[in-house]
Amino acid sequence: MLVATAIAVLRMRSLYAVVMLFGIYSLLTAGIFVSLDAVDVAFTEAAVGAGISTVLLLVTLAVTGHQQVRRNHSPALPLTVVIITGAVLVWGTQDMPAFGDPQAPIHHHVADRYIKDSPSEVGMPNMVTSVLASYRGFDTLGETAVVFTAGVGVMVLLGLRRRRNTDPDGDTTAAPGRPARGPWWRLPRREPAATGVATADKDDIIRVIARLLVPFILLFALYVQFHGDFGPGGGFQAGVIFAAGIILYAITYGLGHAMRLIPPRVLMPLAALGVLLFGGVGIAGMLRGGNFLNYNVLAHDPVHGQHYGIMLIELGVGITVAAVMLALFYAFFSRLEEPPKSQ
Repeated sequence: MLVATAIAVLRMRSLYAVVMLFGIYSLLTAGIFVSLDAVDVAFTEAAVGAGISTVLLLVTLAVTGHQQVRRNHSPALPLTVVIITGAVLVWGTQDMPAFGDPQAPIHHHVADRYIKDSPSEVGMPNMVTSVLASYRGFDTLGETAVVFTAGVGVMVLLGLRRRRNTDPDGDTTAAPGRPARGPWWRLPRREPAATGVATADKDDIIRVIARLLVPFILLFALYVQFHGDFGPGGGFQAGVIFAAGIILYAITYGLGHAMRLIPPRVLMPLAALGVLLFGGVGIAGMLRGGNFLNYNVLAHDPVHGQHYGIMLIELGVGITVAAVMLALFYAFFSRLEEPPKSQ
């Protein structure tokens, strides 16, 4: 099915169909990871690949257009490059051990130590969390910094489109999509027309379903955030799920309501706060006489220190990922008033 999906992607000219097929491809890949007992990886693939990436690409297409531009040049050269690259990759796998080989180096390098010592050194029931947040804490800090840098880059390039709008009360604001006043659970049935963004305001069924789903999505994000020590999950997945809940809210009720709930001006400071929280935990360990990102010294007992440190750095990851995902969505969604570029 993966091969069939990939071939279908190559033959499609509708970019909307391509994005949806990419989402299906990621979902199928997540199913393969589940069958390989890599549940954490499957969770990440489903949340990022099939979830938030699909939504962000669809919003991007709403800005740029949804039909692939026909090329005038011959596809021979790029096709040759792809074939050569694929052949080199296949050739490079010849020296790899057979799938499932118990004598493979990957099963005898540091994996043995993680399996044997992780329960006593870190004490996390979820060994994946122990590896990613403790043994490989530097890698995770680098990944979080990359997410933050990507968000800053997009915001520098695109920014947030601002315009003057008038809400139903007749107030004028310089911020995009200022919504009607009132608590979020008493939202008006229609987004103010002046916001000019595409919403599902013509489908009351979608609004009712979204109103029921959004609180549970946000609650599930918190569960994934704080239950990652005991099962699949963690900051990356929780941040994406939380952002997806707000994005569903924005698509259904309008960008203005989402921006009122989480103003754009707080997103990049929140993203930076997550990275600083991660790095601050490492510095706190140094101030208490340990090494950078050594959580053992954060409490009277090394295992308790590991729990505190991992919980805090996972919270930092979740804050950064959620803030960056929302910032990207706001940046693209706020530009929907611009006419699509010519094909």
